[in-house]
Amino acid sequence: MQPLSQRISDRIFVHRSLEATIQIGLLFIITVWCFKIVEPFIISIVWGVIIAIAAFPLYRKLQSILGDYSRFAAILFTVSFLIIILVPTILLTETLIQGLAQLGGKIKDGTALIPPPPENLHSVMLVGEPLAKFWTLASENIHSALQQIAPVLKVIGSWLLSAAAGAGVAILHFVLAIIIAGILLANTIGCHKIARSITTRLADEKGHSFADLTEATIRSVANGILGVALIQSLLAGVGFIVVGIPAAGLWALLCLILSIAQIGFSLIVVPMIIYLFYTGDTFTAVAFLVWNLLIIIIDHILKPLLLGRGVHTPMAIVFMGAIGGLLSWGVIGLFIGAVTLALGYELFLLWLNADQEIIED
Repeated sequence: MQPLSQRISDRIFVHRSLEATIQIGLLFIITVWCFKIVEPFIISIVWGVIIAIAAFPLYRKLQSILGDYSRFAAILFTVSFLIIILVPTILLTETLIQGLAQLGGKIKDGTALIPPPPENLHSVMLVGEPLAKFWTLASENIHSALQQIAPVLKVIGSWLLSAAAGAGVAILHFVLAIIIAGILLANTIGCHKIARSITTRLADEKGHSFADLTEATIRSVANGILGVALIQSLLAGVGFIVVGIPAAGLWALLCLILSIAQIGFSLIVVPMIIYLFYTGDTFTAVAFLVWNLLIIIIDHILKPLLLGRGVHTPMAIVFMGAIGGLLSWGVIGLFIGAVTLALGYELFLLWLNADQEIIED
């Protein structure tokens, strides 16, 4: 038989173990519930943090201009960004609806939509003859041409519908993200303290350097990839408007998407250049070609300068992380991948230099 003190000790141990189990279980349940509640907003919150970090230098300049009125500066920032996002979206949607309505009316009336093919198109190797036949059919009888490619049109139509639905959800997330970014910027001091406290708890004295690295990497990716892609698409859109390309805004948007995905806008521009050489005057086609070559040169100049700016991690690591994240998680992966790989690289260097630091101490 166990002594009384041993039995009391066992009961105390069981009581404390049971109490700790209940507390841990309740904490786990509350954590899961909190995650379920926040889950629909996670993408918007992450984007809001990214936007706030990337736009913080601009916000500080705006705040200094307004006399350090942080809340008014945050409201002005939020309203301005919402206008920048929503106004082009509304105009583009209206243009697409009008264009589709006009296209549907012309197809219904049998009006010629496509001009006849160039005379020398037949001489193009391999694809010239079939392409010229289909082009001629499309210019003379659009209904027959559409019937020939009906299966392809069905696939494209279903893809466009899903893409439109996804774009609508993405715009909603982005609007909410801008509002969250404005709230974070209005409470910059508190957010800064929370971020520092979290990183210090996770990595002790190295936490501050990791927080600075995360901040610098996000700004680097925002400027080097998103910023350069935006500049490219705007310049390409100007070129489309000048040479008279129909639906220039839509093509510029596609150029922006392809540039962010690091595919390049050549998939859009090259067919346009070929079309202009066949149908337009030579001077316009050559000028359009030179303009787009200049845009490509700008990309090769700006991206190396902006992508590694403010970051001690090699640009190749940041770029690799951004592209890997893009392939894994979409546009938001640009930042998640770059930050994760940059932090992993720095942790790897710390591990390599740990023995050397111990010897020096």
